Amino acid sequence: MESQPPPGNGAKSHPPHPSVGERVDHLGQSAEAFYSDARGAVSDLGDLFDVKGRVNRHPYAMVAAAAGVGYVLGGGLFTPLTGRILRLGVRLAALPFVKDELVSMAEQAVDAFVVGAKAASGQGEAEAGASGEPSKPVV
Repeated sequence: MESQPPPGNGAKSHPPHPSVGERVDHLGQSAEAFYSDARGAVSDLGDLFDVKGRVNRHPYAMVAAAAGVGYVLGGGLFTPLTGRILRLGVRLAALPFVKDELVSMAEQAVDAFVVGAKAASGQGEAEAGASGEPSKPVV
């Protein structure tokens, strides 16, 4: 079967355009649907994170968290202040590791000094007992 051309001059017919009032009504309905969906999502998110309960249990921590989120969202993440804070944080985080290394090096130096002093005084390993500790003098 052969398809028939549309009636008239061959131009396709278009559906009639909605009026301005119909467009406004449709936009209003879309906005209401979006608003209700957004409120539902915020409510679900609040229930998920138990925001009210957390605020009641830890009010100062939540104020600090809110300030931090505001700082980041406000564009404070890529400022010189943030760079200084991060450098200070890295230094403070590295302090325990550096301290441990320095204490270890100092202990090794003291041990080497003690062993050298014993060797120089002639006590050395000749007086060491089976356990590896020096014998105690008899009084």
